[in-house]
Amino acid sequence: MTSAAVPWPPAFAGTPAVTVIERALEAGRLSHSLLLAGDDPEGLSAAGLALADRILSRDAAGPAYPPETHPDCLQVRPAGKSRQIGVEAVREMVGRVNVSASIGRSKVVVIHDAERLNAAAANILLKTLEEPPADTTILLLTARPYALLPTIRSRVLHFRFPGMASPVRAEGWEAWVADYRAWLTRLGQGVSPGAGVADSVFTLYGLLARFGFLLDRAAALESTRRKAALPEGLDDDEIAAIETEAAVGIRLRMFAAIEEATRAHATGLMAAGDEAARRLLTASVDRLEHSASLLRVNLNELAALEDYLLACLRIWTRR
Repeated sequence: MTSAAVPWPPAFAGTPAVTVIERALEAGRLSHSLLLAGDDPEGLSAAGLALADRILSRDAAGPAYPPETHPDCLQVRPAGKSRQIGVEAVREMVGRVNVSASIGRSKVVVIHDAERLNAAAANILLKTLEEPPADTTILLLTARPYALLPTIRSRVLHFRFPGMASPVRAEGWEAWVADYRAWLTRLGQGVSPGAGVADSVFTLYGLLARFGFLLDRAAALESTRRKAALPEGLDDDEIAAIETEAAVGIRLRMFAAIEEATRAHATGLMAAGDEAARRLLTASVDRLEHSASLLRVNLNELAALEDYLLACLRIWTRR
């Protein structure tokens, strides 16, 4: 048996999910259909490819291929600006897994963002899960497992992975977070009528404008990085979907960093004996989660952040 060349993501190595999967592989009892769930799409993709590499390495004969270019590893992604996985993509996948493997015996399908399957595509996939092709493993990757059909969820083995959001890579982001925390501190010290109110509001909209610039910069860097790692042969719709996925991942990481900064600010206050800080933190996190949820219905990210910062102005200001 050829050893796997693709490592598990560092944050996943040694977790209960990986331990169970590795034992099942060693015993030759891995399920034919698995659902890998987690909060970080990039981490899930890395885990899915690491698992695909292990499955394909079990019986490979001849030269080794990385999973991204392995002829028996099929990746299915959302396509187009709507980021849907449609009927044609699933039908093509079904056709390919119903023929013999090119190398060895095993075949692997990795379905990224599986919650983006439209209704017709999901029903085709369901039939495949009910009568799985021989020597084929289907991996469903998703941050929202309960967005999948209950009948699909009931036919796959579930594994939950911890969050593994990588840091935001954009020059100026750490300074933005520091300025955000400084703004919260000033609000907590009290805002005087007139000039104090104006300064707080101007700072709020300054943070908002800089956030938009940093988001664009970080998304462009992430898109460039992902394009460099893409396999050849992807069409324009697939590339557009990957670019959109990169932008979505970046903005979610930025909102997560804002929550972390808010928690750190409140923790410092609580350590200093501020009894109100816990209540203020709870109100802030609730509002941030509400604002972030609006992104899922296609609200502009700057509008969502403005909603949150205006709420912070009310929550944290002490007179």
